[in-house]
Amino acid sequence: MYVVKSPLSDANLKTVSEALQGALVDLVDLALVAKQIHWNVVGQRFRSVHLQLDEVVAVARKHADTVAERAAALGVSPDGRAATVAVGSGIGVTPEGWVDDTTAVGTLVEALGAVIARMRERVTATGEADPVSQDILIAATADLEKQHWMFQAENG
Repeated sequence: MYVVKSPLSDANLKTVSEALQGALVDLVDLALVAKQIHWNVVGQRFRSVHLQLDEVVAVARKHADTVAERAAALGVSPDGRAATVAVGSGIGVTPEGWVDDTTAVGTLVEALGAVIARMRERVTATGEADPVSQDILIAATADLEKQHWMFQAENG
């Protein structure tokens, strides 16, 4: 059932829908990873890392919503279900239990790096197909790269 008709050609819609769905999955998982570590971080830098993790959660959730709504506006049903996120995310395994602050920061550097690499591929893929979706992915990538820089500097 198609409720919303896309202005894009079928080929462009396929490219864009795959990019948006992949971005949604990565952003939802990034928010979950950051929140999991947020709850479990310990160490001398607990407070600063704890608060910075909430910034990542806010950024990821904000952009996940924008990405999902763009997909819906194009007539593509976004899928942020746990099972879909679990099989489609590009983020590695998150440490279990208490996480020392240095490991927490390192985990976020890796997670953000993985998401950014995939986002940059999506930016390239959507350039011709749909510059509007590309702009959304560029904005998300810029915010993620800022967080990536901040976490790298934390362990510098």
